[in-house]
Amino acid sequence: MSTVQLRQVGEEEGAQRLDRWLKRQFPQITQGLIEKACRKGDIRVDGARVKASTRVEAGQQVRVPPLPESMPELASPKSGISAADARMIQAAVLWKDQHIIALNKPAGLPSQGGSGQGNRHVDGLADALMFDYKERPVLVHRLDKDTSGVLLLARTPRVARRLAEAFRHRETRKIYWALVAGVPQPLKGTIRYGLLKAGARGSEKMRCIHPAEVDKVEGAKRATTDFAVLERLGGRAAWVALSPITGRTHQLRAHMAEMGHPIMGDGKYGGSAQENLGDGWGAGIGGEVSRKLHLHARSLRVEHPVTGAMLELTAPLPEHMAESWKLFGWDPRDVPADPFDGES
Repeated sequence: MSTVQLRQVGEEEGAQRLDRWLKRQFPQITQGLIEKACRKGDIRVDGARVKASTRVEAGQQVRVPPLPESMPELASPKSGISAADARMIQAAVLWKDQHIIALNKPAGLPSQGGSGQGNRHVDGLADALMFDYKERPVLVHRLDKDTSGVLLLARTPRVARRLAEAFRHRETRKIYWALVAGVPQPLKGTIRYGLLKAGARGSEKMRCIHPAEVDKVEGAKRATTDFAVLERLGGRAAWVALSPITGRTHQLRAHMAEMGHPIMGDGKYGGSAQENLGDGWGAGIGGEVSRKLHLHARSLRVEHPVTGAMLELTAPLPEHMAESWKLFGWDPRDVPADPFDGES
């Protein structure tokens, strides 16, 4: 397509994101191309500048600039990555510069390989994130398979080392959002239970150890999580912000379960069958809420390893959590970005 087009959003095509509408119209274009064209003002809706995430409505006019006729090579055939997986992982890019790539990791996609995973994990798909670099990006940290949200990759080994150091020693803030059964009391506080690995490899589960007993239990490690209730659904459920001070395996899931408020959809720690108020609704709120894990790495603040500036990244909720928020009438715009700001 070598000329500018004006296309009207059809009657059945409204109430969807602009980038999704465009990909249905023009399957050959990439997420990166859409976002760049929006930033430059080349893509407009009813004459106004827009973002890729802007929702289009039936009858609106979309200005579409000249587009390539075919899909560029997304990944080397040697990588073994399908075109569909390459598009998926590239569409997950939240932000990138010459040093770092930030993803909004989809729920259900492992960070790294494991038993039976093959190459369909973030690390295995990294060849599709090389873009104009010769080196494949490397993971700096991990998220559980069923946890969505902000995940960083470094584009060079030097940056990877510096980011790892920043995670260990500098001002780094991770904030997760979770939907939990019941309402924690108090509404804000700190969990300090230690964690001990239990179960065989592949079915690993963490057992909480009272803080006073951690040093007496072989293999137990201290773990600290700050929490704050942001919204409540009566006494049935709560939207909770979680900030892990330490980074232990399954820390947030185990800590919330130990409080008696497991994360909804968490089959391993009781969030799928928890009875709530004895009325039979359980953690699924009468079957209205998805059984997928409701845990999302909402935001990350970390010092940029090259520029020294504070990098602040925010990931939109995954679809299943967005549907639950809509069901409860909760709006991400109504809560503070960092409910722990100013606390030591």
